[in-house]
Amino acid sequence: MSGTTTAGVRLRTAAEGANRWVVLVVLCLSLLVVALDATVLHVAVPALTEDLRPSATGLLWIVDAYPLVCASLLILFGTLGDRIGRRRVLLFGYATFGAASVLAATADSPAVLIAARALLGVGGAMIMPATLSILRQVFPDRRERALAIGVWTAVAAVGAAVGPVIGGFLVEHFWWGSVFLINIPLMALILPLGRWLLPESRGADDGPWDVLGALTAAAGVLGVVLGVKRLGGGAGPFDPASLVPLAVGAALLVLFVRRQRRRPHPLIDVGMFARPAFSTAVGCIVLAMLALVGLQLIAVQYLQLVLGLSPLETGLRLLPLTFAAMAAGATGSHTLRRVGPRRMVAWGFVLTAASVLLLTAMGQHDRPVLLTAGFVLLGFGLQTTLFGAYESMLSDAPPERAGGAAAIGETSYQLGAGLGIALLGSVMNAAYAPGLAGLHDRGVPARAGAEASHSLGEAYQVAAQLGGPAGELLRATARHAFIGGLHITLFVSVGLLLLGALAALRLPRAMECPPKEKGAAVPAQPAPGGAVRPAGPAPAPAVEDAPDRRLPRPARRAPAEAAGSGRAAR
Repeated sequence: MSGTTTAGVRLRTAAEGANRWVVLVVLCLSLLVVALDATVLHVAVPALTEDLRPSATGLLWIVDAYPLVCASLLILFGTLGDRIGRRRVLLFGYATFGAASVLAATADSPAVLIAARALLGVGGAMIMPATLSILRQVFPDRRERALAIGVWTAVAAVGAAVGPVIGGFLVEHFWWGSVFLINIPLMALILPLGRWLLPESRGADDGPWDVLGALTAAAGVLGVVLGVKRLGGGAGPFDPASLVPLAVGAALLVLFVRRQRRRPHPLIDVGMFARPAFSTAVGCIVLAMLALVGLQLIAVQYLQLVLGLSPLETGLRLLPLTFAAMAAGATGSHTLRRVGPRRMVAWGFVLTAASVLLLTAMGQHDRPVLLTAGFVLLGFGLQTTLFGAYESMLSDAPPERAGGAAAIGETSYQLGAGLGIALLGSVMNAAYAPGLAGLHDRGVPARAGAEASHSLGEAYQVAAQLGGPAGELLRATARHAFIGGLHITLFVSVGLLLLGALAALRLPRAMECPPKEKGAAVPAQPAPGGAVRPAGPAPAPAVEDAPDRRLPRPARRAPAEAAGSGRAAR
């Protein structure tokens, strides 16, 4: 018994002290789960559509509910973790994520699946800010932190890109709901590991937690993204279904910003957006994720519906994107030191735009070499951009505001993903539907043409029901219209990526790394009770992002030193 206890203490000491790389492994596993679930459903959309028969709007909700709910709650749970403990919120997130995965796998209607995906978003919102804020805490040195962020962003890319491969295998051999069951063993592994290895930390208590402000921010983000999603579902810009959520969401966000400026202890220091590097990095994250997730969803539809690949083959075709992203993450720290944030992010956008232009050569016939080259450039370019943007954002934010910066970064990440599906999906639908307008004059019933104009998948179903020459004509015309819409969507993406390259010119030219002072605090060391405190001869300053420093007493636990004031991030 004593041997087991001693081994456990040593393992925990290694995780919280000198071997902070063990902590990074656990954080990366946490991120892998969240990133995996963002894309694993994409290849299951055709099978899901055939089984549950959701409407076009319902299908958008199934895909979008997870990133949109997650984006709207990141600030709430990010700041809550600063108050009650980031590890505690992280563990609650693991449990919520696991329960929601079971519900999603057994869903028997679109409404149940949408609810389950929303609950997954709640769990993801608990997990994501905690991972980055803990990373910021255990890697105070910018050089080491850059390497850790490189690993962290590579894992995010791996999860997002491997998701379709795993999902394709499961859909092909089991049923669409099995794509959610892969979360269960991961949660069973991470929950005890996180409880045992991760250090607890929180921002010091500097006033009451602004519950009203957190709810206002959540409602505002949700309203804005909901309005954009309605636009992506075909609603007009003046349709109440899109205009009302957009207006209400924007008004709530304005109220949130004004409230934070007036409060002596705000949830989010909105003054950080006045720093050019911080605000630019956040915008670059949004644009990069907008391109990545939107293009990936459209690419999956192209591979399956136009080229006729199976779900597993579709996932394998996307693997080059994963390997390229891993390479960009592995070399990101070296690249950042050599070229600086400005050139790294700008050239990452330019490389991504070039890859998208290359993909405009896609047609109705399979060109594997072209697709592989395009996906390699796409993965490397976008991962380079995300690495430089995340590192610049975290390093530019004051250390005592790490928690707020992390929540903002993750909100921009998820917001970009949700907007990418809505915006590029809207462009795709607007470009696809006119291609089917003249079918009625060529013998296809008007009702069939109207149903087929919703999506290529529905067009194939209607064509199969019609049969004969009319069905074949509908199928061929829909495929041709989809290719035309795909090309227009790719050109829109190129414009957005080049806009990101121009915005990146506001980032710092060089990576500034202040030299380590002699005698300053060095690696973090574990304090009694599992909290982390700085070690070394220098005394720990009372900053806002202060970890728990509590010493065990026989009857009760009392603080070992006076608390400072402050807060934290992602």
